[in-house]
Amino acid sequence: MSTVVPFRRPQSAARSRAASDAAAVASDLLGILDQLEGLVERAAAMDRPALEVERSVQHLLDAIGAVERASDTIGEGCGPGSA
Repeated sequence: MSTVVPFRRPQSAARSRAASDAAAVASDLLGILDQLEGLVERAAAMDRPALEVERSVQHLLDAIGAVERASDTIGEGCGPGSA
């Protein structure tokens, strides 16, 4: 009977750091999403002209969409070395 030792490449420090960086950025993006959602609520309740409120809310919603796309891209692993 022989001993079988599975061969696995150890993760390089750079790859491990990249994964850690991606997780940190994703976490920060979630925090930003929470803040933006709160801003939307506050902007919608402003006692300002309706057009100004509408535009402000729309810009904040656009920002939420951009942050969500950035988060999705990080989650998909579209960085160097992924394919």
